[in-house]
Amino acid sequence: MKSVLVILTKSNLNSLQVHESLSATMVLATFGCEVKVLLQDAALSLLKSDIQFNTLKHAFKLASNMVDSFEFYDLSPIYIEEKYQNSPYIVDAQQEIEFINLSSNFIEQFDHILYW
Repeated sequence: MKSVLVILTKSNLNSLQVHESLSATMVLATFGCEVKVLLQDAALSLLKSDIQFNTLKHAFKLASNMVDSFEFYDLSPIYIEEKYQNSPYIVDAQQEIEFINLSSNFIEQFDHILYW
């Protein structure tokens, strides 16, 4: 079975691209790929699921709702780099998280890398 690391960098309310990236990740997991997700930088905001969607303020729906369903797609735990351990998004996160050291050895564990 092919293993895929999906690296997400876009924020929760940033664009439609984050929705497309999450949808593609879930499709890969549904159809037999071993998928792991790494959140970096602005994508850490995807862990904040207590935000209320407001059509007057936000152009796109909350992508964090999709991340909340990762457990149903066997996409847990979510990988987070160790340097983000003290981020407020991490402290309050409800999702299962695993801290990793992003190195060439870690990357080499995967057959494919998707960076969005």
